[in-house]
Amino acid sequence: MAELIKVSAQSRSTAVAGAIAGVMREEGYAEMQAIGASAVNQAVKAIAIARGYLEQDHMDLAIIPSFTEVDIDGSERTAVRMAIYKRPDSLTDAIIVNGNGLAAMELVS
Repeated sequence: MAELIKVSAQSRSTAVAGAIAGVMREEGYAEMQAIGASAVNQAVKAIAIARGYLEQDHMDLAIIPSFTEVDIDGSERTAVRMAIYKRPDSLTDAIIVNGNGLAAMELVS
């Protein structure tokens, strides 16, 4: 599984986009987590920028958001978790469910 990309309100969206693009090129899958409205905003902007970075690789992204509980210094917080997949480009796609219970698309050959 790819390393979790953690996004904060202070994260530079271009830097996060570069991380997303790098992980997608190497792993074909990435996970990102953000806590709070400003952090989620930076994460969404990073996804939009990463799509531009990955155009030259003929790769588009599909994002599946979910909520998860995170313990921070003994306090439980709700985070937005985003599973990032390579968007399938075939009509023979199938829906699968990964180990986290998230629906994902996988190309069926």
